[in-house]
Amino acid sequence: MPTPAPPAVLRPATPADSPSWLRCRVLSFLDSAYFDDVLRAKPATPHPGLDLVAVDAGGEVVGIMAASLDGGLATIDTVAVHPAHRRRGLAAALLTRVRAEARRLGAETLDAWTRDDPGTLAWYRAQGFTEGEHYLHVYADHYHDAAEPGRAVRPGRERLAPVKVFAHAPLSEEARLRAEFGRVHVCRRFRTSP
Repeated sequence: MPTPAPPAVLRPATPADSPSWLRCRVLSFLDSAYFDDVLRAKPATPHPGLDLVAVDAGGEVVGIMAASLDGGLATIDTVAVHPAHRRRGLAAALLTRVRAEARRLGAETLDAWTRDDPGTLAWYRAQGFTEGEHYLHVYADHYHDAAEPGRAVRPGRERLAPVKVFAHAPLSEEARLRAEFGRVHVCRRFRTSP
């Protein structure tokens, strides 16, 4: 029987975490609807936001949760757990810390926007979030279908040909857009009290 990994340490992110933060985020997003949401640098979380990490015994980031605060609203901007560290309660532990800190900072609502990954949706529901608002994320990609970007953007500039387009659309357009484009996601807002 394998020896269980030692528990991760939860703490605020530091600038030194950036390389392993990026690796954790990329690897955790690869099997999700956000597989191509790649960053080259860790974004700053504006004050008074929350920027937490879970690190393993070697100091590598294996879990991330960042949330921005705007008045009474705290919004989870990033949640990620390295694939080798999933199903150990890291995301729930990070969420517990974010909830407590958001409450302390005066947040009355905690929300998150996510796409249509069944496991992610189930996790938010299991954590007490309820689903509310919806809209579409629509991708038009020349490499998927050469005509998609032209269907998404009306020509208007000489010698400027779109190759990839990322667009938002109302949920009421879902059937039509799914017939027209190969990649359409329902973006969902989940809410709870902190």
